[in-house]
Amino acid sequence: MNLNINIKRGVFLMLALALGTLTSCDDEVGNGNGLTATSVDPSFTITPVAGEVNTYILTAQAKGVIASKWDIGYGPYMGKMVEKIVLPDAGKYTVTHTAIAAGGFTQQVSQDIVVAQSDPSKPNLVKGGFFNDATDVAKWTILKLSATGAAFWDFKPGSATLRSPGGWAQEGIYQAIDVVKDKEYTIDMLVSSASGSDETWFEVYAGKSVPELGVEYKDNKVMGLSTWDGCAKSGFLGRLSIVGCVKNDATASVSNVVNLI
Repeated sequence: MNLNINIKRGVFLMLALALGTLTSCDDEVGNGNGLTATSVDPSFTITPVAGEVNTYILTAQAKGVIASKWDIGYGPYMGKMVEKIVLPDAGKYTVTHTAIAAGGFTQQVSQDIVVAQSDPSKPNLVKGGFFNDATDVAKWTILKLSATGAAFWDFKPGSATLRSPGGWAQEGIYQAIDVVKDKEYTIDMLVSSASGSDETWFEVYAGKSVPELGVEYKDNKVMGLSTWDGCAKSGFLGRLSIVGCVKNDATASVSNVVNLI
């Protein structure tokens, strides 16, 4: 799990996951329509949006393309032929467009976008969200929830994975973040699993209460994955705001918006 979370006094960002058992499943683009293409042009253009900071329009050429999949560095997702993106942080981003043609045939191409300056109005307030090294990991506190200790967090450069030998287990990680009263924020992150899950959930909270050792966190659920709600049963890769299906406590709908009063 890679975290790139864009939320902006006294809020605790909690990531909690409970594991059941894992099952293997293949991810398919589609079943085809009987007419399979042998080539497709995945080219696209990048156009900065005038008057909007670090905002771009991605436009795919349309000939022979029946669907578009985009990846702007947070994992691939199904998008539109004309896609508007915002890159709040300075850096180099590799944008990949996968063009899907008849029968599910795909081809892809990548282009780079260099963002010179971060947008001061849309800062990434989460520290260590990329888990690049020990300094990043040290920004997070592990919340022990399972008495057995069967589950544990495994941090590698660029990811955080919760591992368990099997059976029921639950653990979380969290950090405190300063926010402004009545201001709206959003949360997102890259999540992935090569195989599906059974009786498993992953939930994200942004709450005011302090997490307690051994106590399941329930303050202001924002988003997540849950096999009971119909997602994460098969393999997935993408932004949680797209592949998730757990409803936001505040809106009673699938949403990654946080507005703490």
